[in-house]
Amino acid sequence: MSHDWLLYMTAFATAFGVTMATTPLARKIAYKFKAVDYPRSRGMNKEPVPLMGGIAIVLGFIVSLMITGLFVNDFKTKQFAGFLIGGAIIFFVGMLDDVYELGPKFKLFMQFIVGLVVVCTGTKIDFIMWPYWQYLKVLSAPITIMWIIGLINAVNLIDGLDGLAAGVTSIAAICLMVLCILSGTTVAIALTAALAGACLGFLPRNFSPAEIYMGDTGSTFLGYVLAVASCIGVFKSYAILSIVLSVLAMALPIMDSAFAIIRRAINHKPIMMADRGHLHHRLIDAGYSNKQAVAILYGLSLASSVVAVLIAMKDYRATIIVFFFFMILLLMMFAYKSRTK
Repeated sequence: MSHDWLLYMTAFATAFGVTMATTPLARKIAYKFKAVDYPRSRGMNKEPVPLMGGIAIVLGFIVSLMITGLFVNDFKTKQFAGFLIGGAIIFFVGMLDDVYELGPKFKLFMQFIVGLVVVCTGTKIDFIMWPYWQYLKVLSAPITIMWIIGLINAVNLIDGLDGLAAGVTSIAAICLMVLCILSGTTVAIALTAALAGACLGFLPRNFSPAEIYMGDTGSTFLGYVLAVASCIGVFKSYAILSIVLSVLAMALPIMDSAFAIIRRAINHKPIMMADRGHLHHRLIDAGYSNKQAVAILYGLSLASSVVAVLIAMKDYRATIIVFFFFMILLLMMFAYKSRTK
């Protein structure tokens, strides 16, 4: 399948430029609405930092889609309209949470509504419709809703260090974009290109020491776009491999969330209660600086993404080599850190 590379580059560049240009505006809006993250026991910031940087990310993303949508007919479908409605809901709920700190049950309910909107407008995970799974077709909708809710919260949970969520999401988005390029899913390519551009455009003012945080306004929106883009692109194109590829592309937030749920269940604590047991917290507590911890987590995300792409290309020997290379590198890094204590 031929690709309009200029269109994809335009989607990326537009989102990058608009987000970078509007981040100072988002900072002013955050101060105006007193959406500020003050230092606390489980936080990393020593000084008050404005939230709602997600406004700039969403602006860059939407402007990018408005431009690329002029040339992509699939942007005029009921499915895409559902994506936009769901995105608008999750964006405004995130803004309200940054200002008023909404309760977890209300946020979970709104995330369910968002998932329902997406499913009812035609976006579903189709792996259960393949051979031997046809009798489980009825589970397609609930599995899709769970996937969307899960990724929304997974990205939100890793937003704990300067530059972490934006960087990890940009790596995941680029990985999904490559997978969609290989499969030829135009809409998903445009979505992931715009998302990657928006995240990277936000990163200069979000990297340590951060001038602004994306807040729930941004983190929940990023998770939402990753979830829907994977449903549209990866799950519809890679048969049984789609499960593996999707998890690998977003391995860090997915695994961190899974471990958080298990950890809280073992300790008999509410699953939605915040704690200081996430991987980025553990790296900081082990003595790594913010930048070092973020670099390590970027590396892990990049490694899993490279493995996902190699599997999609059916280059299994290279997959094994890359996997073991990063595992050895990781072990050497931790061994060195333990000796320097």
